[in-house]
Amino acid sequence: MSAPETLIASATCVAIDGGGGPHGILLRGPSGSGKSDLALRMIDQGARLVADDQCVVSRRGTGAAARLVARAPAAIAGAIEVRGVGLRDVPSLTEAPLALIVDLVAAEAVERLPNAATEEILGIAVPRLALDPFAASAPAKLRMALHGTEATLPRGQLPAVGSEPASAGGMPSGAIPSDSGERRQVVVVTGLSGAGHSSALKILEDLGYESVDNLPLSLLDALLGEGGPIAVGVDTRTRNFAARPLLDRLDRMQADPGQAVVLLFLDCADEVLERRFTETRRRHPLAQDRRVADGIAAERRLIAPLQARADLVVDTSGLSVADLRRVLGGHFTLTGTPAMSVFVTSFSYRHGLPREADLVVDVRFLANPHYQAALRDLDGRDSRVDAFVAADPAFAPFFSRLTDMLEPLLPRYEQEGKSYLTIAIGCTGGRHRSVAVAERLAARLAQGGREVQKGHRDVTRGDGGGAQRA
Repeated sequence: MSAPETLIASATCVAIDGGGGPHGILLRGPSGSGKSDLALRMIDQGARLVADDQCVVSRRGTGAAARLVARAPAAIAGAIEVRGVGLRDVPSLTEAPLALIVDLVAAEAVERLPNAATEEILGIAVPRLALDPFAASAPAKLRMALHGTEATLPRGQLPAVGSEPASAGGMPSGAIPSDSGERRQVVVVTGLSGAGHSSALKILEDLGYESVDNLPLSLLDALLGEGGPIAVGVDTRTRNFAARPLLDRLDRMQADPGQAVVLLFLDCADEVLERRFTETRRRHPLAQDRRVADGIAAERRLIAPLQARADLVVDTSGLSVADLRRVLGGHFTLTGTPAMSVFVTSFSYRHGLPREADLVVDVRFLANPHYQAALRDLDGRDSRVDAFVAADPAFAPFFSRLTDMLEPLLPRYEQEGKSYLTIAIGCTGGRHRSVAVAERLAARLAQGGREVQKGHRDVTRGDGGGAQRA
């Protein structure tokens, strides 16, 4: 006997528009549990009714393409019961793909940090959660929960019902290629809240990009229809944000031969993000009623598909705004030479590896000037410290092999399309040996005609030489 293809659920269903079309939310609970009340509030905020109190759920398609679709029985289609007012017609849809099941429960029955759960209906697993329907934030929580499911469900689970058509050639509707024959530079900026999103957009604006922040995805195609280089900020503050619709739009944008599209993802260590939110006394967008750490964890799950897809991930944990400007300038400059930019920096192992480093070189095997009283208070930029480091018998063969390795390696990075390379030189305190070697290496690479910048991350920190040698 074959499995049934349709069932009748005692539930209300509303649909929220998102990337790929409307996504249905099934609200379940006994009579008087608040199904119609919550649905009415969501409709007042832009959702559309699918069915009130009774919903027909059907399975369509086979295999990996199978999906669930919700609709109303013909007799009650388009109407909702408003207690104390009567039966009223409201904005509605004939049907919508089912994306989320919500059990309506009392406030004390809602788990603070529930584990992800699903329920199988007609052989298809659907994300499920429990919610207090009378909480003022219930509609917002449902939108947030729905966006989280979009980031993890397979594409076939959320069919493109009513999706926007693409123009001929697979290009976004309204987008046009450049008449000049040059590809238009488009940078889509996303990432974790507090990781430097606003600073990055300001830096890109200074580099010559038109900068637009927090743009609804529905307006993205129209924005890309004309103009020069552009940087667009899209993150969890964006209305109807979800990872999958953004990735789908990126696919369409990158199919346009007139556009060079880069997805820039800004990452940051959790402890640094917590400190930033504490210092600025700002609330995390996903932690309005709970700890900042919980919001960060939820956001990481929500945007993980974007980080996996990103063309460039920049970790801002240890970067100042000036450092971020240097990194983004190296990758996204519009007026510089096409040759790869190189940044050479020194650092202290005591304070951790530079998270943005592409290559790391450890020079702690060299004699340490810290133990020379006359040199202890100086740093590797001083000629006396440089001479001491260079006098170590191990220095000359080491430096020769390092440059012999790098000089043929750098052109290969360029051939692979890398526009910016960070080389980090580390010692115990980040004040003497690493600084001297970084200075010499930067000078050597510059002599070869390379565009080289240099920096010394930890040279001004206290106890630069280190009382203990690692």
